[in-house]
Amino acid sequence: MKKVLIVATVVKTHIMQFHIPHMKWLKENNYEVHVCARNDYENKSECVIPYCDCYYDIPFERNPFDIKNITAYKHLKKIIGINNYDIIHCHTPVGGVLSRLAARSARKKGTKVIYTAHGFHFYKGAPIKNWILYYPIEKWLSRYTNVLITINDEDYNCAISKGFKAKKIYKVNGVGIDLKKFGPQTQGEKKELRKHYGYKDEDFILINVAELNSNKNQVLLINAINKLKDKIPNIKLLLVGTGPLKEQYEELVKKLNLENYVVFLGYRRDVPELMALSDIAVSASKREGLPVNVMEAMATGLPLVVTDCRGNRDLVINKENGYVVGIDDVKKFADSVEELYKSEELRKKYSQRSLEFIKHYSLQKVVDEMKKIYEN
Repeated sequence: MKKVLIVATVVKTHIMQFHIPHMKWLKENNYEVHVCARNDYENKSECVIPYCDCYYDIPFERNPFDIKNITAYKHLKKIIGINNYDIIHCHTPVGGVLSRLAARSARKKGTKVIYTAHGFHFYKGAPIKNWILYYPIEKWLSRYTNVLITINDEDYNCAISKGFKAKKIYKVNGVGIDLKKFGPQTQGEKKELRKHYGYKDEDFILINVAELNSNKNQVLLINAINKLKDKIPNIKLLLVGTGPLKEQYEELVKKLNLENYVVFLGYRRDVPELMALSDIAVSASKREGLPVNVMEAMATGLPLVVTDCRGNRDLVINKENGYVVGIDDVKKFADSVEELYKSEELRKKYSQRSLEFIKHYSLQKVVDEMKKIYEN
């Protein structure tokens, strides 16, 4: 039986959210599956990973330059040394760096290393320090990579044009969206959902599912709502998620007297239902890999208003299935939301296009692509 090691920084917010369907396929195809990641559950005993034969709790830190990662590297190298893996598939910047360094000796014995880049830290418009710090590291480590998988056009073109040394470079459409889990609702179903959650039929509901942090840039959304509250008195913005800027955003909402318009829902397990009761989805990100929240919204049949960043523009075509506006352009963002509010016909058109586009990003298609990569 072949053995594969999956490496990512954390369990709850990476392995469990993104990799279970792929691990299921591996198990069904006679792979012994091991996982290395930090247990980020508050109650450590809750960390039960499906389709995993062996789990190693390694204390990875998100910052690649954190000195604690030296200890994590030593643990990882020891695990790789004793297990004789056929394949090591690493994810996240830290997982990608430490795994490829730790697997250098194993590669000489035949182990194949796959690295999925969920969004390079260097990108068009990135701070110059990102290019100085991260670009040389990724290019150097590419020589220790059998397969480099990118998930958007910009990263794929960068890896090709900059001469990354990975033996093979692919573009795969993210982690895949389960189209059975997310889907459009009838007006009757939507009405019932709103009644259940305490929202009115006439509410115009925007939804953003993301960690509350500076990159996800929810301050733009809050400021856009401030511009729209008088034009659309029944507007609601649902912020689904938690994060380091939660208190700061709550203070801003209070300062602008937007308590009746912006709802902080925290971490939720009912995202499909919350998507289904919404009218449009919004994203104000400064950078993305290939955003799952946008794909979930598309699968639900929602029109979108998103910022013009890598990842967002892979999924949303301006005036096809939504609007793509400049990063930090609050006025244009608000104007785009208002246009969708005023035109039910436009919302229906963009909804239909989202449902057509998302078929290319289905979980089944992505699993099939990964199957070919593993088999090759």
